[in-house]
Amino acid sequence: MKLFKKIAIVFLVSIVLFLFGGYFYFQNKFSPPENYLKVSGIAENIPIKWISSDEKAHSALLLPIKIDGIDQTFFMQFDSGSHSTVFYKIALKSIAEKFQNQLKIDPKNNPISSSFSIGNMKVISNNFEVLDYGKKVDFDNPKTENIIGTIGTDLLEKRITILDFKNNQCSFIEKIEETDFTPFEFKKRKILIPSKIENENLKLLYDSGSSGYELITTKEIWQKYRIKNSAVKTEKGNSWGNTLSVYSASAKRKIQFKNLTFDLSEVTYIEGTSELQKILMKRSGMQGMIGNKLFLNHKLILDCKNEKFKLE
Repeated sequence: MKLFKKIAIVFLVSIVLFLFGGYFYFQNKFSPPENYLKVSGIAENIPIKWISSDEKAHSALLLPIKIDGIDQTFFMQFDSGSHSTVFYKIALKSIAEKFQNQLKIDPKNNPISSSFSIGNMKVISNNFEVLDYGKKVDFDNPKTENIIGTIGTDLLEKRITILDFKNNQCSFIEKIEETDFTPFEFKKRKILIPSKIENENLKLLYDSGSSGYELITTKEIWQKYRIKNSAVKTEKGNSWGNTLSVYSASAKRKIQFKNLTFDLSEVTYIEGTSELQKILMKRSGMQGMIGNKLFLNHKLILDCKNEKFKLE
């Protein structure tokens, strides 16, 4: 009997340790690094540039940036699904080769120390992560959209962000009169916006990297919201070089954000995401992701520091 009790105690202790270990593993796995950005000044009415692909006119949102000492405009993708601002190694390497005095890259050193400007706002960090990703900069063609990195929510933590989709402009400011703002969750630098679809309360991740889609959700919810027997459109997606299968179908629903209601005409689900990403989605309590498509004729204001937003 004593032996049985000892075995039971050991078994229970093992379960507790496993659960605690799993908790701390996932906390560490999905926690963003420290926000090392130093931001000065503000950027007002910066023009948004859209990338088109296939049938989508707004598949990615780009912002023009300048690197100190280089008289050329580059672009970075605005991605609210990324918790950190990063640069692309292949693009940076080609810039460093042409402008050796303005930009130096140690191929063995990651992260790097650098800075860039958006309008009159300057962003500096000694810890920019560099991803082995991107394309060489085309210096010969001035019309080329040379994308050299991604702007993440670490910048949004430092400034109030105004995305004026109606006028294709973006601003990063320090103060705004917050009248009729709505709370949202800013967990681990992820923007979780409350919404409602036909009296069902939902928590949706605002991921501007999924710009061309209205609502991305699980296959089960996708089946529920889609028009029965409607045609399914299949695409191949890309997430940092990983190929995903994307399935979209027509929908006829209403999605509400506080006092504004939008027509939900399409719903999407994705196959090919990792098990860790699926676990993250479940642990956060979110039921899906929204991009920019729903908001194209509106203005979205995000105060991530105080966890408030407004749609106009």
